[in-house]
Amino acid sequence: MSIDAPPQRVHDLIAGTDGFARWWTGRPLTGEHTIGSSFGVHFGDAEQPAAVMQVLADTPDQVVWRVTDGPDTWTDTLITFTLRPSGHNSTTLLFTHANWRQAGEFMSGCSTNWGSYLTSLKTGAESDTFAAYPAGEISRWN
Repeated sequence: MSIDAPPQRVHDLIAGTDGFARWWTGRPLTGEHTIGSSFGVHFGDAEQPAAVMQVLADTPDQVVWRVTDGPDTWTDTLITFTLRPSGHNSTTLLFTHANWRQAGEFMSGCSTNWGSYLTSLKTGAESDTFAAYPAGEISRWN
């Protein structure tokens, strides 16, 4: 994905507590976003996190999370954001959500939602107009 914003801005939106809420969940993460620590992601007014991620890497070039709790098929999956400078104040973002136990309807729905939320990240990084949950949701978790 090409994003017309500097890599540092894109990184801050991916790895920052407040930035995270702006493009994906609509709520700040709970916990810490430092290497080795874990954080929870919440949607809507849910008290329990939808998923808990452990931060495996957080550099200017790459952010990697391992899902430690959440939907069964998400557990032990890896979510990776790779950022590459591209021209003047532009970023190429490569995204993967890997190590799924099995392909299925839930995986398909998550892929669709990731596409929507990554578009929210792109649009927000470029214009400060985001479409976080619930606006960006296309497929239900349940």
